[in-house]
Amino acid sequence: MSGAHGHGEENPHAGQGSVLLDIGGDVGALVVTMPAELLGEEIEVTTGQEPPGHHRPHVAVVPRPVPGSQGRSVPSLVFPELVEGSYALVPKGTDDVRLRVDVRGGEVTSADWPV
Repeated sequence: MSGAHGHGEENPHAGQGSVLLDIGGDVGALVVTMPAELLGEEIEVTTGQEPPGHHRPHVAVVPRPVPGSQGRSVPSLVFPELVEGSYALVPKGTDDVRLRVDVRGGEVTSADWPV
């Protein structure tokens, strides 16, 4: 089962490298550059239209290699598959909207986390 976690454990190596983006049609992706102090934190994405108790997708902030930079990395998060629309990003387990973005199908949206 894709995306499932066995026995409540997270994969300690998940997300620490390249990410396959599954975009096209009405599906896009979101890449957010994050402050270094948020490494390891988890961020949720929401449309604000989900019913109460709905599971919000979340990803961790991890260092990712910068292509062509000789080993340099930047803290970031990647949501590789989001249906076109407006989204709010919140620290996991909160409703504290820190960033709003519009994702377009077939495109990668880039944003910077506010400091």
